[in-house]
Amino acid sequence: MDSRDNKEKIYDMIVLGAGPAGLSAAIYGGRAQMSTLVIEPRMAGGEITLTDRLDNYPGFPEGISGFEFGLLLEKHAARFGAEMVSTFVERVEPEGRVKKVITSSGAFFGQTLVIATGTAPRTLGVPGESIFTGRGISFCATCDGPLFRQKRLAVIGGGDAAVEEALYLSRFAAEVILIHRRNTLRAVPYLQKKLSENPIIKFLGETVVKEFKGNQKLEKIVLKNVTDNKVSEISVDGAFLYIGRVPSSGFIDGVEKDSQGYIITNEAMETSISGVFAAGDIRQKVLRQVVTAAADGAIAATMALKYIQNNLTLTGYKNVT
Repeated sequence: MDSRDNKEKIYDMIVLGAGPAGLSAAIYGGRAQMSTLVIEPRMAGGEITLTDRLDNYPGFPEGISGFEFGLLLEKHAARFGAEMVSTFVERVEPEGRVKKVITSSGAFFGQTLVIATGTAPRTLGVPGESIFTGRGISFCATCDGPLFRQKRLAVIGGGDAAVEEALYLSRFAAEVILIHRRNTLRAVPYLQKKLSENPIIKFLGETVVKEFKGNQKLEKIVLKNVTDNKVSEISVDGAFLYIGRVPSSGFIDGVEKDSQGYIITNEAMETSISGVFAAGDIRQKVLRQVVTAAADGAIAATMALKYIQNNLTLTGYKNVT
């Protein structure tokens, strides 16, 4: 779409993010005959496309690859007429009856806005981390794991994601060292059992990373034992970080957020700004899973439609005062 033409149209609903939450909102919006625009800078499907296997989404008893699932979501949304634009959101002006989204491709306008931009990987903030990101340090085992066949790898983290990715990497690596700051993992028992049965993976608890070292690529990790403060080094060919997520909400001001930056909504996905909704991992919630993200998106689109029905329908930006 040519940005010069953007002002000629006000969408019923603009969705920021094409993950399970955003595309579910697009499906519901399109099916309800709402003009819907989805803005996503990367691949449709969001980060689920980086997941090797989605095993807990209802209706797929044998599981499905994250990439395939993302394609199905995009196809489903397109079937109901949702438009897709691949561009980066720079900022949002959410106040007023017309919501303005400023992107690298120009401005877009909507009666309602659904924020479904999810989260980004949390970093350690230690020396060498930024230098070796992409040169041995990765945040995606599915993307980069095959590059490390028969190599020695480290996975940093102790939750479900860390254990899942360590198990995935064990398909390729000669050895996987799972490093966690506590002496016990936070992953669900099912994953911990699979981990304990895997001879490729070794658990190194009560340990934190102090530095990443190397020349042209990552070669060593400096570690510190949190119990006795002993510092040591291990040689690795790669390191995968899974230490949590941070909400991708910095581009929007005005909506109420918690101390971590997650957007606060009610059960109707309504934010503190009228006509602005949030869905999926970006919002403050108890469980962040694909199935809950999809539910959030469905609710957000349904409530966006009700919002429009309760307000005067707009026909063109140049006519709005």
